[in-house]
Amino acid sequence: MGFADLRHDVNLSILFTELPLLERPAAARAAGFTAVELWWPWIDAPVPEDRELDALRDALREAGTQLVGLNFYAGALPGPDRGALSVPGEESARFRANVPVAAEFARSVGCRSLNALYGNRVQGVDAAAQDELAMENLVFAAKAAHSVDATLLIEALNQPESPACPIVSAPAAIEVIEKVNAATGLDNARFLMDLYHLSMNGEDLAEVIDKYTPLTAHVQIADNPGRGAPGTGRLDLAGLLDRLRGRGYEGWVGLEYKNGDRPSAETFDWLPREARAAH
Repeated sequence: MGFADLRHDVNLSILFTELPLLERPAAARAAGFTAVELWWPWIDAPVPEDRELDALRDALREAGTQLVGLNFYAGALPGPDRGALSVPGEESARFRANVPVAAEFARSVGCRSLNALYGNRVQGVDAAAQDELAMENLVFAAKAAHSVDATLLIEALNQPESPACPIVSAPAAIEVIEKVNAATGLDNARFLMDLYHLSMNGEDLAEVIDKYTPLTAHVQIADNPGRGAPGTGRLDLAGLLDRLRGRGYEGWVGLEYKNGDRPSAETFDWLPREARAAH
């Protein structure tokens, strides 16, 4: 059980960032991983040029890596933007322009999970109006995901690092997920359970796992404190993954931690090499 009992992928937007984007899939494959995920790679371009999309698609295929998770456009990550779909004006428009592009890219590489970050509260804008806009955009995104046979992921961030984000607890994320599913009737919105964010919020992780695993379609991990690799902090991540597996979770576990002052390839000693490839 433990780490070796679930499928692991590497988030190439936080690991291997010492390399150019198009070199990261091959670096992940050299480290033994056959699956990767990405935040939207073009922070200033919700609709990049076709040649950029083609180049990333080719890099993934040539490396022999499967893209298993992709964020919709969310601005600069990590950074102060952290989401766009509930932000009125240009950011909402950029999110909506990105949705069909990201969905089509996901379809073209066989990616079945699309993550939509909620977005920060904006001063001077009524919170209820922001939530209404967010729901409109999430419904739009859920329909686009459904059209390419993908799941819409919704996650909770953490209050200390994202104080302006209203979705900073597992129950808050689940409430949004249930509203989206009710609005679309598609039942394709699911929870992205980020154990680092939830631990930063002080949530009881065992309770979250016991209660919300049936609605969970993706998991991300980093240790706490520090958001480093497992074993650099105090979280019993192996035990938590055992608990997830015991509750029936069989999906991907995304490695979304910081490599610190070491090259990314040197931060995987906690995970046996035979456990890094899809099985």
